[in-house]
Amino acid sequence: MSKKVIGLPGDGIGPEVYAQAVRVLKQLDEQFNLNIDLHEHQIGGAAIDLHGNPLPQETIDACRDADAILLGAIGGPKWEGLQGADRPEAGLLKIRKTFNLYANLRPVSLQESLSELSPLKKDRLVGVDMLIVRELTGGLYFGKKFREGDSATDTCTYSVSEIERITRLAFSIAKGRRNKVSSVDKANVMETSRLWRETVNRIHTQEFPEVDLEHVLVDACAMHLISKPSAFDVILTENLFGDILSDEASMLSGSLGVLPSASLSKQDPSQGIALYEPIHGSAPDIAGQGIANPAAMLLSVAMMLRHSLQHEESAALLEKAVFDSWNAGVFTADLSNENSVGSKAFTDSVLSNISRSV
Repeated sequence: MSKKVIGLPGDGIGPEVYAQAVRVLKQLDEQFNLNIDLHEHQIGGAAIDLHGNPLPQETIDACRDADAILLGAIGGPKWEGLQGADRPEAGLLKIRKTFNLYANLRPVSLQESLSELSPLKKDRLVGVDMLIVRELTGGLYFGKKFREGDSATDTCTYSVSEIERITRLAFSIAKGRRNKVSSVDKANVMETSRLWRETVNRIHTQEFPEVDLEHVLVDACAMHLISKPSAFDVILTENLFGDILSDEASMLSGSLGVLPSASLSKQDPSQGIALYEPIHGSAPDIAGQGIANPAAMLLSVAMMLRHSLQHEESAALLEKAVFDSWNAGVFTADLSNENSVGSKAFTDSVLSNISRSV
């Protein structure tokens, strides 16, 4: 039975890194007989240009029948004058809401070959291996927004049920890791954070008492990510805090261009739609130059293979092929100022590593 994957190349460097992901996916499909049925559709600025809508109904209908969605990147200066639901980013928010993609998983670990790229000293980076579990369909991004005169308002809203489901996922994942959850909030000043903390405590006491739990205020977490990053295992947090903290944590590994992510609609990704994407943006300043780092996109493909397509062997092989390229000194321009390679050449190295390993 074939596995239907919907590709959404998007904007900026999105189509460039997506094209390299397709090359890798096709080779793995051939080598492992994965039987992947890949179709491409538009989202973001590209969809606005073609359809006048950042998430056309055609794209929604295609994704509804998919086993997984693979996204490049969204947005750029071309569409900066658009407002609200007309902006490219509105397409991403809408696809999250439409398919109930409530949980965003962002793994952060450090490969030895990239350790020199981190702004932190090496001794601070020993043992860094964390997973940020971010609630993705609530909070400020989805609350009511309005302007009145010279003031503007964004409302932050969370329900108990929204907090419960992301909390259960974080605790379940922690049981398979180092058994620790750091729940991040701002409970000293925000009512939504007080509800968040109360709910997390209840789920912990009633359902996951064997997992270690700590509560960390978001400002303290931001400091601890720099001062003692190896102390974190699973970081559980709401939408806005997770967005900011995961970008901060990406610097531990040296570049936004090396970290993947998954957005889930079900605790078991094979039972529902999941979206996979690099955490970097559309980087319009380098779009079209062929120098974008495709590593985060390729590692997002590996997450898709593992979680949605249930093929651990090809996922592990792809991850190893990316890491082996770095170990061999094959770096794109964001990782090295000397002898750097372009998007295609880096992917050529990854494909070569895959071929040698089979």
